[in-house]
This record gives sequence, structure tokens and C-alpha cells, in this order.
Amino acid sequence: LHKTMYVLFLLFQILGAVILGFGIWILADKTSFIAVLQMSSPSLKTGAYILIGVGALTMLMGFLGCLGAVNEIRCLLGLYFTCLMIILLAQIAAALVIYFQKETLKVELSNIVVDLIENYDPSDEDKRNLQDAWDYVQTQIACCGWTGAKEWENNEILRNKSNTEYPCSCSNRSKDLVEGRGFCSLEDPLNGTATYADWPVHEQGCMDGVEEWLKDNLGIILGVCTGVAVIELLGMILSISLCKNIHSEDYTKVPKS
Repeated sequence: LHKTMYVLFLLFQILGAVILGFGIWILADKTSFIAVLQMSSPSLKTGAYILIGVGALTMLMGFLGCLGAVNEIRCLLGLYFTCLMIILLAQIAAALVIYFQKETLKVELSNIVVDLIENYDPSDEDKRNLQDAWDYVQTQIACCGWTGAKEWENNEILRNKSNTEYPCSCSNRSKDLVEGRGFCSLEDPLNGTATYADWPVHEQGCMDGVEEWLKDNLGIILGVCTGVAVIELLGMILSISLCKNIHSEDYTKVPKS
């Protein structure tokens, strides 16, 4: 039982480090769709800090649980069990919130991207990281806008230029992707005006690409979450078993009268 607990505590140290690292990555990432979300959505940034806290707590619990098992300290094992139960319940609650609020989250996500597109300005250095992250998403997924390229017609800069320019990161031409950000000019706009239909850009909106990515990776995400929950349940069961074992040993050491 002790050996099994030691292996489990080691797994918790690794698990805590992974969760901690994932939270830090969300905050530090500047070149993916995660960057667009965390720089625009307070809820994702809060979630990143929660992940960092959970990761650090998981690592601490692994250390305290190991200490309690080695020295047979029941209060540490009890604390370990309680914290594991709180973490597991928090994960279940978070999963339920995401499931039942998925339509609300989808609307929030759509509003974030639409606002970003409407206010996109390559000369704005304050929003450079956010805009570069969105350009990266459009280039990698080969998409344009959230639901389609037409959304870019609402961009103030493009509207002022009668849509004779278009976002380079949306382009389906390799020469435009060399720059990969900002706006590219149409070679021969009709009467000095154009619409999104005249742009050499991808027709697919990024929403479809992001949803497809989530579907492709849903099995992996669910598998990881299930694995984490199983490890936590094993930790709770083994810590209780070890507590009872220590309790039984204490009684056997009491001299009989």
C-alpha cells in the first residue's frame, strides 16, 4: 500500500506541474487562438490563474501526502484527502458550467472576435500582440473572419478605402502571406471600389475551423480529464485506506490489561 501511495504521490507532482505549466502557457502565449482569448476575455485570464493555483496546490498536496505516508501522520493524510475532494468537486462544477453555458461562451467568443476585426489597425502598437495572434489564427486555419470574410467590410480602415484593401492573413495567395499581417491592396479594383467578394481570400470563417479543431481534439481532452479524475479518486481511496491502516496499528500497540 505504501509503495502504491508513493507512486501516486509522484504522479500528483507530475500532474500538478503539467496543470501549472498549462496555466502559465495560457498567460504567456502570444501566437495562437488562446492568445486572442486571454487578451480579450477576462474569464479566460481568470481561468489561467485558477489553473496555476490548482497546479501549485496539487503539487503541494502530493508532497504533504508523501510526508504523511512516510511518517504515518494521519492529519496530513486527512488534509490530502480533503483537498483532493475539493479539487475533484471543483473540476466537476467547472465542467458542468462549461457544458450548460456553452452557448453563452460561444456568443462571448463571437463578440470578442467581431470587435477585434472591426477595430483592427496595423499601426496600433498597443494592440499589436492581440492582432498578430488573430493574424496567426487566420493564416494557420486558412480562414477569414469569424463567420466569413464579409465581417472585414466593417473594419473602419478598409471601409474608408472603399474595401480596395483586404487582410493579408486571410489571403489565399502565398505572396501576401509573406507579410502575414496588416492589409494588402487589390491589383485592379473596379472603379476604385470593391467588396469582400473581390478579395483573394479564404471563404471559410474561423468559427468552423475552431469548432473542427475542438471536435478533433475532444477525445484527447476528455481522456486527459478522465485520467486526472481517476488518479484523484485513487488518491482519495488509498489515503483513506492508509489512514485506517495507521489507526489499526495504533490500537495493536496499546498494551492489553
